[in-house]
Amino acid sequence: MSDLQQKWDNIYRKQELIKPQPAIALSRYAHLLPKKGKALDLACGLGGNAFFLDEKGLQVDAWDISPIAINHINHSKKPSSTLEALAIDLGQATFPKDHYDVICISRFLDRQLSRSIINAIKPGGLLFYQTFTREKVLPNGPSNPIFLLEKGELLSLFSSLLPIIYHEEGSLGDIHKGIRNEAILIAQKPLC
Repeated sequence: MSDLQQKWDNIYRKQELIKPQPAIALSRYAHLLPKKGKALDLACGLGGNAFFLDEKGLQVDAWDISPIAINHINHSKKPSSTLEALAIDLGQATFPKDHYDVICISRFLDRQLSRSIINAIKPGGLLFYQTFTREKVLPNGPSNPIFLLEKGELLSLFSSLLPIIYHEEGSLGDIHKGIRNEAILIAQKPLC
């Protein structure tokens, strides 16, 4: 067992294992989802995005390093669900090429995976990405800069995709309102 897996297993052991909510990027922009297709919830945690995508009629793969989280998903899904949750070390994962209509990632950042993520999206497919930024106005989220985005970095990491929505409020205006400490990108892989 890796240190990273042990860290996340310990986090999930301590959490109340209830059905989590999907990321704002996914729930607020669900109208952009295809009516059918294959989706991947990458670094899925307890499966908030995976359950949401499953309820929207997509065939969902959910990957996370923590077997504790994956067991929770597999025990919580409906018997009719096509959701398949697997414990996978994402740093060692093999991503199928042009396979997913939707890839959703929230509160996870591994810059090394950007190319693999892009390649795994089908032409015309969508990326829903929401994660923490270095410009913090609230104390939540990681403190290690390795896991925090620079201003506009999601656009750079996924520059070969066509941005549909980009959202990063930073410290503008009333910092007690809006989506703070996180950037959101919804982008589409070009058809050719």
